[in-house]
Amino acid sequence: MATTVREDFDRRYQSHLKHLKLQGLQPKTIDAYARGIRRMGEYFDRRIDDLSEAQLTDYFSDLIASHSWSAVKLDLYGYKFYVTHVLRKPWTLPNLIKPPKAQRLPDIVTVDEAQRLFAATRILSYRVFFFTLYSLGLRLGEGLALTVADIDAQRWRVHVRDAKGNKDRFVPLPEATLSVLRRFWRTHRNAQLLFPSRLGGLRAAGAATSTLDRGTIQAALHRVVSDIGLKKTSPRTACATAMQPT
Repeated sequence: MATTVREDFDRRYQSHLKHLKLQGLQPKTIDAYARGIRRMGEYFDRRIDDLSEAQLTDYFSDLIASHSWSAVKLDLYGYKFYVTHVLRKPWTLPNLIKPPKAQRLPDIVTVDEAQRLFAATRILSYRVFFFTLYSLGLRLGEGLALTVADIDAQRWRVHVRDAKGNKDRFVPLPEATLSVLRRFWRTHRNAQLLFPSRLGGLRAAGAATSTLDRGTIQAALHRVVSDIGLKKTSPRTACATAMQPT
């Protein structure tokens, strides 16, 4: 019996993954929704197809004791997706959780702090990348996804593709940023990528088909902000603001 329950859960979990991809969700959302189903499967011994409101209330009450409201919401949305797309059942619990409202102002990096960060970044590709995020106000993933074709020097703008909410947008292109990107591109001359992988050195960068590694960039940024004593340690708050470097 236990084997049958496990097999049924695994089969529906794989179906869940397929439906997530077919709905065109972002990879981070797919990972979060899938993680939520795995976590619920462990909690309920893989029996999650007929959960009552009382069982879900107990689950989310326990979850909030050890996780953030963000994790609670993602698990709920992941289970809602599972119910509607895998089980093909109507969702009847729209107001099961209600996170407290909170308004927080983002940390703003000053021009002086940004210049200190750039100066302390010894590796050229990382220094240019951090400068680009800061000057264009981009998220880390948006910066990594930039291609040569996204830089419109004629109209002084940058095409940011598949941004938050799967939406494209244009952002202004400062002259200083264009100049920095042009000089940096001449070091690797990759026909497509602005920030190609550094594996293999500059010779390999010219033909690379993958970008700089996200985790390595985050680790490098955290080291730099620690070295200069800057407490705003995330790529978003440490580099991407509305202010333009001088």
